[in-house]
Amino acid sequence: MRIPTLISILSLLVPLALAKQQKAPEPCTIFHPTTNAYYDLNAITVRPLKDHKKAHKDWHAWGYDYGTNFSLNFCAPVIETLESAVGIEKELVKNISAFYKYKGETYSIGQVSTEPVFRGRKLSLNYTSGSPCDEPLTREKRKLKDDDDDDDKDDEEDDDDRKSHKGKDKDKDRHKNDNVRRKSTLISFSCDQNLGTGKAHLSFIGASPDECAYFFEAKSVAACGGVVEAPSGLGAGGVFSVMFATLFPLFVDSGTDE
Repeated sequence: MRIPTLISILSLLVPLALAKQQKAPEPCTIFHPTTNAYYDLNAITVRPLKDHKKAHKDWHAWGYDYGTNFSLNFCAPVIETLESAVGIEKELVKNISAFYKYKGETYSIGQVSTEPVFRGRKLSLNYTSGSPCDEPLTREKRKLKDDDDDDDKDDEEDDDDRKSHKGKDKDKDRHKNDNVRRKSTLISFSCDQNLGTGKAHLSFIGASPDECAYFFEAKSVAACGGVVEAPSGLGAGGVFSVMFATLFPLFVDSGTDE
């Protein structure tokens, strides 16, 4: 009997069998591309409490020399109620997943995302479409500029011309806003089994020189990965047993024929 050969083949087939049984990942979960380990970041997502019986806050990171602190949530909007954010449309404020406050203004550093990714061995989560990176021309300055340009033509233009001119300005402003560079956040996750379930330690790593990209490290047991039970109810051991029972007689027969 070629038992060593049988075991070698099974060791190659089991990961393939499990991979085929895996369903599409749920939001905020991911399978490792090579080990098939299962990662579920929902365990550290802060969700609103309906009973409000205890403090329920976002994850915070000290900014130290940056001059402000940061509030984030994982795979969900922040819990803190935000009325507005610089450069963010009102209806999109509710989707902010990371922000900081400076001189009375709230700056978004990314909208919610529920799709973690692996870059090499590093598990990461990326938020994009935050507040504009560069301070845009204020409405007051834009209005003054438009008024100066029209001073010499007020007597010559009629109301229809003014409306047409303003309409073109609005189109230009809208096009400019579509192409504006916006702040983003990159969170890199590290395994820390010393932290309890549902716990995380968030650290601010730094920001790009143009203050357009922000980098954080999150340590949590949720970033350690684990084995997920196959949808059929068979785990890795079950799949191994079924394959062994199926292939063992074939190897016995081949051994006795020689």
